[in-house]
Amino acid sequence: MKSTLLVRWVLGSGVLLSALLAAPGAIAQKESPLDPTISTAEPAPEPDPTAVVVPTETLADPSEPVVEELPAPAAEPNSLEGTTLEEPATAASPEPAIAQDAVPEDLPEAPPSPEPLPEAAPADQPAASADPTEPPVSAEPPAGDASENSVEGSQPTDSSADNLEDLDDLDPQALVRQQMLIEGDRLYLGGQIAEAEKRYRAAKPPFENEQEASTRTEAITDPEALSPAGRVYWREAQAGYEKGLADATMIPLSLLVEESPAFVPGQLLYAEVLESRDRPEEALAVLERATALYPDQPDLLKAKIALLASQKKWLDASLAARQFALLNPTHPEAAAFEEVADDNLQKFRSWLKRELTGNTIANVVTGALGYALTGSLFGPISAIESTALMLQGESGVGERASESIKRQVELVDDPEIVAYISELGQRFAQVAGRKDFEYEFYVVMDEGLNAFALPGGKIFVNLGAIAETRSEAELAGLMAHEMSHAVLSHGFQLVTSGNLTANIVQYLPLGGTIANLIVLDYSRDMERQADILGTRMLASTGYAADGMRNLMVSLATQEKGTPFPWLSSHPVSRDRVRYLEQLIQENGYNRYAYEGVERHLKMQAKAQEILAARQKKTENDAQEQTNQAPETSAPSETEPPTEEGETRNP
Repeated sequence: MKSTLLVRWVLGSGVLLSALLAAPGAIAQKESPLDPTISTAEPAPEPDPTAVVVPTETLADPSEPVVEELPAPAAEPNSLEGTTLEEPATAASPEPAIAQDAVPEDLPEAPPSPEPLPEAAPADQPAASADPTEPPVSAEPPAGDASENSVEGSQPTDSSADNLEDLDDLDPQALVRQQMLIEGDRLYLGGQIAEAEKRYRAAKPPFENEQEASTRTEAITDPEALSPAGRVYWREAQAGYEKGLADATMIPLSLLVEESPAFVPGQLLYAEVLESRDRPEEALAVLERATALYPDQPDLLKAKIALLASQKKWLDASLAARQFALLNPTHPEAAAFEEVADDNLQKFRSWLKRELTGNTIANVVTGALGYALTGSLFGPISAIESTALMLQGESGVGERASESIKRQVELVDDPEIVAYISELGQRFAQVAGRKDFEYEFYVVMDEGLNAFALPGGKIFVNLGAIAETRSEAELAGLMAHEMSHAVLSHGFQLVTSGNLTANIVQYLPLGGTIANLIVLDYSRDMERQADILGTRMLASTGYAADGMRNLMVSLATQEKGTPFPWLSSHPVSRDRVRYLEQLIQENGYNRYAYEGVERHLKMQAKAQEILAARQKKTENDAQEQTNQAPETSAPSETEPPTEEGETRNP
């Protein structure tokens, strides 16, 4: 009853909504999780249960938005391709009415997934009512196969509370914001982009530091741009280098990279001198720091790849080159880095084959990896078998781990839920840039908010991730981030160093599901790379670009005592949230695009229903086991036991 009354209150608040739209700043005054509001349900399609295998078509540019099937926003130049999108004229009223008592049956679905995905680009012309401090609309609505995967309708729930059915703490103002996002989604899917943006801007507060200038220091290649002290250090280092004086070169270079880390030539020369003095590990550390600060500088990465290759670390060299190409798809040298990646990967495989045929494989699989590969995750396999598995590459490792995990966890086979997750995954698979992956998506019967990606594109999402996220854009942000780890080969890197499988195995004996306990020890650089690629994938598929950022903020706000499983391996800090905000603003990604609130509310309620039924079944099974346990009879308190040989009359 509470749910029904609250929904009717929201749907009957048209006057309030109109007033709020007249003053968009009235709603967006504080950073607050948005709460769901409305409901309907329609029959869902019947996809294959449990998993959907998505064949991928790699596109030339993985950062492109959806443009087919829907009218595009106002003509905006593409900053990378030089093309423009044209918006057809619309005849819709600027303030479409919302039904007062019920949600219409024919809610718009996500449009079919198109073949081409032109790249997202910042808009130059914001809507008339737009806040000039925000990037204007530039992305199209997300795409999916409406005939097979789309789901419609929604169910009122309180996703800001731990219990979705507890509506006592709902904030009426938050309900109005939620309704405004739903209106925006309807307008967006209907092609009324400018009107949709008005709703989004009214409902979403600006970033705290939205108008602050970027604090990131740009890379320097010209010595004249150095500080006076930096120029002195550079002159002294060059003089020492030309004379072959090691100390006279090393000392000023060490001071230079500390004084001016943005000076690329200084970093390169410092690494070169360290390597020449037989200190390759220190040289690699210098280049690792430099490429982390300036990942878009190809000269730094070339030096790092060359150093890795000289140390016969061909797999690391291959992954570093591929990551550059994926993170900088429009760079003129992106294709060249792809070739370098393939070349070094072939060298790695050739080396493994030589080791395998030469019976020297004992040194290939060492430490934690050797233990893990004989543990419960992959099953009992020998070191030679594990190396043969490694020869199959990321897909082979991921497939083996995936099959083991599927035997150990309960998977959800509800058609609507599986179709929902697979549709989101399919969109990202199209723009991810890894045609060598066969993506598979699974939903795990677990209430914890968690998701993880195995090497080769095997993605597992907990049912609790649907129940705990507030919109489709937030859920998509979670999936895009995890898929980015797979696309960038982070899991495979951990496998080769023994960290991934060791992390998995050490938790298995403790009980619980892998999906809830798996912790991948991603480095800070790996997390930042996944943030970059995941946010770009999110914006490129037409979702609000701040989906991942909003998820982190809302989870940190909700977290009390026990952290969400996903947060244990993806800690949220103020710096990380600020970094995501800066990433969105500097790249002109559109945060006033599709949120996908309405149908997410239905899927959220569906997930909660499945979890509640599963919990009830677990309790009933436990009670049944208790009832079936053998009872031990105790002596009667009113009748003493008989002595041996004594008979008692009835």
